[in-house]
Amino acid sequence: MSKNLIEVPPNHPTEKGAGRVVTMSTIAFTLMFAVWLMFGILGIPIQEEFGLSDVQLSWISAVAVLNGSMWRLPAGMLADRIGGRKITIFMLFATAIPAYMVSIANSYTWILILAFLVGFAGNLFSVGVSWNSAWFGQDRKGLALGIFGAGNVGASVTKLIGPGIIAATAGSTFILGIQGGWRLVPVIYAALLVTVGILTIFVAPKPDHAPGSQQTIAEQLAPLKQVRVWRFSLYYVAVFGAYVALSAWLPKYYVDNFDISLATAGLLTATFIFPASLLRPLGGWISDRWGARAALYLTWAIMLVTSGILMMPSGFITIVHPDGSQTQHLHYGMNVYAFAILVFFLGCAMGIGKAAVYKYIPAYFPDNVGSVGGLVGMFGGLGGFFLPPLFAYTKVFSGFPSSTFFVIFILVVVCAVWMQLTVHTMLTKQGPERLPEGELKKEAE
Repeated sequence: MSKNLIEVPPNHPTEKGAGRVVTMSTIAFTLMFAVWLMFGILGIPIQEEFGLSDVQLSWISAVAVLNGSMWRLPAGMLADRIGGRKITIFMLFATAIPAYMVSIANSYTWILILAFLVGFAGNLFSVGVSWNSAWFGQDRKGLALGIFGAGNVGASVTKLIGPGIIAATAGSTFILGIQGGWRLVPVIYAALLVTVGILTIFVAPKPDHAPGSQQTIAEQLAPLKQVRVWRFSLYYVAVFGAYVALSAWLPKYYVDNFDISLATAGLLTATFIFPASLLRPLGGWISDRWGARAALYLTWAIMLVTSGILMMPSGFITIVHPDGSQTQHLHYGMNVYAFAILVFFLGCAMGIGKAAVYKYIPAYFPDNVGSVGGLVGMFGGLGGFFLPPLFAYTKVFSGFPSSTFFVIFILVVVCAVWMQLTVHTMLTKQGPERLPEGELKKEAE
């Protein structure tokens, strides 16, 4: 075995240097997540400059989200085989190239191609999960993965800094002919990607830990035959796919339904993004303390209540009396403040749930975290790709903008019912979904 590679057993104590792993992986993931979703803000000035239709604009973000999901499985498998440190460094440098090239794109076709290539940044998640799992023991894994996963907050970075940079530098030219406005943002991100890559080389501990270095590809993929892997994938669609979808969907929802400015809508959307990202460490701690199942029960309960209220359209019930007269009853309406509060709690639940799902994976599949985590992450990301069109189609079909939350409500119902049926089978019939020996006792209570 290479002197730069250490095979670790499935169950191991927290290794010295694990703190540097979670620190550098979280910084890298936050930056890569910001790059992955930067077209949510850059798309507006790009649309104006190139005269794009709304459909053309939508494909720019869509192809980035798609490519940021489809490689999570192989990326996770590679991290298990050759180490998360190596893959993280490679991805940081590789993403910097198309990120910079976005700044010099001169046609819609090139923007589309480069958006797809930049989207590769989204695949770092499964790499970081494998990397952290290889360094942290079972008793601290949930918290570590929660801290790492909080890098999702990168989704709000461009929303907060992008408009100011674009407005302040529009029409300017800098050293080496770098243009200001929206073209400056990808240049800044490219420079940051290179900087963080260099820092990772010097700060992250080496040699790499690789739990799957001796496994064949067939052995790595073997767990994917188990139903529970696909169950975890569906859970992640509900807590992460819906998060990605709402992050892109909410600004327009606010503008269309509450008659507020786009800037205000962006700030209100941040009140959803921040808890859905920053509460992942809390979700990891809850999962370590009381078990991933308890954390998910809490997640489903909050999501069902909030989405159940949010899906109700404003209006009233009209009763037609025998004499032909009509009366109106049970008037219902929601102002922007009540809506934002409910969406905030929905984000809190998603933040806890995202960590809980990934606490399950190393407990059930300690030597296949990369492949299983990659598949689960891939389906979560693809949920972020498919859910926005589903939101749009249900709105057209029903005529209710709030049908967006009906989609989320139904998705959560399916997850909660499947989970409860599995738990019932496991506890009463000793079925195939029994807990592994290494999982926390509280998980079985």
